[in-house]
Amino acid sequence: MAHIARTARLERKRSGKPHRKPHGKSNGKSASKPGRRPKIDLVVESALWKTGGGRAAARRAVAIAATVLSTPRCELAIVLTDDSTIRLLNRDWRGVDAPTNVLSFPARPANGANGAPRFIGDIVLAYETTAAEARSEAKPFADHVAHLAVHGFLHLLGYDHVRSTEAERMEGAERVILRRLNIPDPYRARRAVHRRAAR
Repeated sequence: MAHIARTARLERKRSGKPHRKPHGKSNGKSASKPGRRPKIDLVVESALWKTGGGRAAARRAVAIAATVLSTPRCELAIVLTDDSTIRLLNRDWRGVDAPTNVLSFPARPANGANGAPRFIGDIVLAYETTAAEARSEAKPFADHVAHLAVHGFLHLLGYDHVRSTEAERMEGAERVILRRLNIPDPYRARRAVHRRAAR
């Protein structure tokens, strides 16, 4: 996430802090049909993402999530970067000087011009943290990337997990989408790992 600013288009369209809800909702006047696959700009900022299936997993996960949620036609960017970059973004936008797995940057709400897809924001994923989490939870790397991409996409749509009721709603949506992707419930697997570690 470090130098998302070097991608001028992303910098220009991004507003607000990561994991924040958009500053409003669509007015519903868009001619877009629900459930259409979003236009996804995949930006690979780190060579670490060149192998391992993460790129395809992230793109497919977001496309399926949009279909499952009947999301109006939209456009977004998935930025695949490294820990040093995401650490800087996390520090600058959230005041946390540490790497993280995923950050979401919702765009200002606006309809696409002349029927074009509405740009909803950026999802930024860090390779090293994501890979380390996948190893520690004994899950395939591509499955974990898919989960994080879905998580980031839901934030762009206004989902959050600050309150327990919001978290339950968001986790429920994630489970439904991940089932469509044939990915096991990550929250059940995580609880099992923690239980084993506590013994």
